[in-house]
Amino acid sequence: MMKTDELRESYLAFFQSKGCVRKPSDVLVPRDDPTVLFTPAGMNQFKAQFLGVGKLEFTRATTCQMCLRTGDIQNVGVTAYHHTFFEMLGNFSFGDYFKTEAIHWAWEYLTDKKWLGLPPDRLSATVYLEDDEAYDIWTKKIGLPADRVRREDENENFWPAGAPSNGPDGVCGPCSEIYYQAPGSPKSVEIWNLVFTQFNRVGSPPNNLRPLPKKNIDTGMWLERTASVLQGVPSNFEIDILKPLCLAAADAVGIKYDFASVNGRPIRRIADHVRAITFCIHEGVSPGSEKESYVVRQLLRRALLEGYLLGRHEPFLHKLVPAVVRAMQAAYPEIAETQKSVAEVIEQEEGQFLGVVDKGLSKFEKCVEKARSAGSGKISGDDAFDLHQTDGFLIELTEAMAAQKNLAVDIERFKYLMNQHKIGSGSGAFLDSVMAEGPLDAVRKSAGATEFLGYEAVEAEGEVVGIIAEKQLVDQLEELSHAAPVAIVLDRTPFYGEAGGQVGDTGTLTADGCRFDVIDTQRDGSLILHIGHLQKGRLQVGQRLKATVDVERRGAIRRAHSATHLLHHALRKTLGETATQRGSKVEKDHFRFDFAHKRALTHEEILAVEDEINARIAEGAPVATRILRLEEAKKLGAMALFGEKYPDPVRVVSMGQFSIELCGGTHLSNTGQVGFCKIVSEESVATGVRRVVAMTGPRALQRIRDTENLLKELMGHLKTTQPEDLPRRITALQEELRDVKKQLEAQTSESVAEVAEELFAKAEEVGGVKIIAQTTDVTNRDTLREFIDRLRGKGRSVAIVLGSATDGKVALTAAVSKDLVQRGISASDCVRTAAKIVGGGGGGRPDLAEAGGKHPEKLAEAIAEGAKFYRLKLGA
Repeated sequence: MMKTDELRESYLAFFQSKGCVRKPSDVLVPRDDPTVLFTPAGMNQFKAQFLGVGKLEFTRATTCQMCLRTGDIQNVGVTAYHHTFFEMLGNFSFGDYFKTEAIHWAWEYLTDKKWLGLPPDRLSATVYLEDDEAYDIWTKKIGLPADRVRREDENENFWPAGAPSNGPDGVCGPCSEIYYQAPGSPKSVEIWNLVFTQFNRVGSPPNNLRPLPKKNIDTGMWLERTASVLQGVPSNFEIDILKPLCLAAADAVGIKYDFASVNGRPIRRIADHVRAITFCIHEGVSPGSEKESYVVRQLLRRALLEGYLLGRHEPFLHKLVPAVVRAMQAAYPEIAETQKSVAEVIEQEEGQFLGVVDKGLSKFEKCVEKARSAGSGKISGDDAFDLHQTDGFLIELTEAMAAQKNLAVDIERFKYLMNQHKIGSGSGAFLDSVMAEGPLDAVRKSAGATEFLGYEAVEAEGEVVGIIAEKQLVDQLEELSHAAPVAIVLDRTPFYGEAGGQVGDTGTLTADGCRFDVIDTQRDGSLILHIGHLQKGRLQVGQRLKATVDVERRGAIRRAHSATHLLHHALRKTLGETATQRGSKVEKDHFRFDFAHKRALTHEEILAVEDEINARIAEGAPVATRILRLEEAKKLGAMALFGEKYPDPVRVVSMGQFSIELCGGTHLSNTGQVGFCKIVSEESVATGVRRVVAMTGPRALQRIRDTENLLKELMGHLKTTQPEDLPRRITALQEELRDVKKQLEAQTSESVAEVAEELFAKAEEVGGVKIIAQTTDVTNRDTLREFIDRLRGKGRSVAIVLGSATDGKVALTAAVSKDLVQRGISASDCVRTAAKIVGGGGGGRPDLAEAGGKHPEKLAEAIAEGAKFYRLKLGA
């Protein structure tokens, strides 16, 4: 039986034998592709090669790509083959081999006993209904019987699906799929998909498919699906790398795993989701509220919810990270390096979500009460959506708990509302736009890459190869100080384009009678874009310009960037090896640095980190750079930012004997040139991720001077000549303020008691209940609540609605005594009724509620409406 790791290696070795260059998996979370949140397919990293832009260093490639898709998330664990995270084996041709080779090699690999040796009579194929070429290869050259080659329409066997009729415009082509039917199984499973990108779609039918001058191949074989075929198991989740993960999930939840049991589905979903989130968090994407982070949070919470509904009400997902590492580290050994920090992030998020569930239970009960009061057998879709979106109370939990109370959920309305706020995995956007060629692609085709000279120079000559204004490629630019910035592309430049956390350079591009001010420099793949405004003369493609970097700013950035490496070293030395970098932003003598750590640093730890940084600065250690093959650099122990995409070869930056990292930024020649580094803050930025903000060089020195000036100012205000006297003077002032506050509170309490008794005596009475409806000047919350407590004290039956207006805003408070709550009279309903008059809203508990509004001129009317509400409820 071939194991999954053996299958992965076998496939890559086979296509290497066919001349394909083996490339590593691209990152799971692409940082430089705005069309996707996660890598959805193996061809994602080869966009430039498919479009024919830039220098083509190879024409054949093979990969095993980590992928993540959430479009079919509801099917995960239900069907035999759906996953969120999965691996796609691929082979690719860029104007090299085409249909004949692609089909023959697929057949050879699948059926030759040297490779997989699958029985040919258990394989079948599909082709696009108009693709006679592929059909003939299968039937006449491979020898598949005609009844095992099925023709399908463009919605089934074309990429993108339905492209000829419905678009999008761009590169596209027919597909051919390979299916395997296991002995005794009535169904065939698709294990291989060949995409023949041979057309450029332009406009609507007919005659809208234009043949490409160079035809490409994009092939994908599902690793997990093929492993299940080879291992003779009924599902991907039963293969050698995933079955142990399912067993570990069941053990963590406290039940026995049985594939066919009713608990099998939730356990498979837990196993799938924890594998996905482990890889995402490993790459620095922590659970959060936006984009990729939102998807990670939802996957984590869905997995935790499955365990919660099985009776596991404590955090358990973090305990599965070691099982994920054991299953996947043969192919991705780097995930073992972050095992501890990933588990800590997951555990923190689990605790937060279980807290959300506890808080949401009371709100859920109100939704139940509301449904029953309305005589409905359903919790409304709006309430379910509010619980899901506002409170993080997942819809699956609402449905499960509603069922326990013999209620349904208006799921159609919920789905409608969710679609309005839908955040997907981005795979659809990718399929629609990855092959759309823009102005920068045209520049790449004609001029290739920009040569970066900035490691050795801050001034150089370059030729204009592209001008982009208003998102269009233009031949020349004459308008001075154009409102929108313009991008200039040179064939060579000393300007550093923003990358790896380091901001882009600023400076000037000049020629006789011409000056262009560069306010930022960005990268787009292999191109460096000088962004700014034309201040003098005119620019045109082919023109020679002198590119001059702002040297002072570059020097300050170099100080800060080198200091981030010193900080990384100091953090790992002080906190441990798990304090790994999660991102950075390097600016002029200022930087922020994110790292994995589950708790705030103590004051002593911050001082220890700062001391270590400045000790290494004082050491004046040499900073050296080398260009090495990626594997060689890793063997040397070079630190890499997890989730960052590195070229091969890579640039390795070493500082003395204590730091070696992969880095493409600009640096100093020795650590002493940093001068001084001062940490100014440390805070949390995401679950399990902390951030240090620091300053270097003159800016750090100015920070110290600003602090000294502030100290002198405080000494003047507190009338002391010695800084060490300040704590004593501040303590004395605090004690004095406490005494004054106590005196004021005592006076206020007496006043509140008198006013409360006076209002109670004058209040309207309905059925033995005093209704107190009054405007008030009291705006302090504590005083207001004391006032209400006085009115409700001594067993009194009282219904209260009070209002005040300050700075054009209205504040309303309603309260009722406990006996009225038992009679079904709600302060929350009262305050909402009153708030409508002043154009606001609010709510709270049945006995005490608050609201706001924006029409102070209607305050008296709102108070009257609140009193009317109480009268009606009391039967008056």
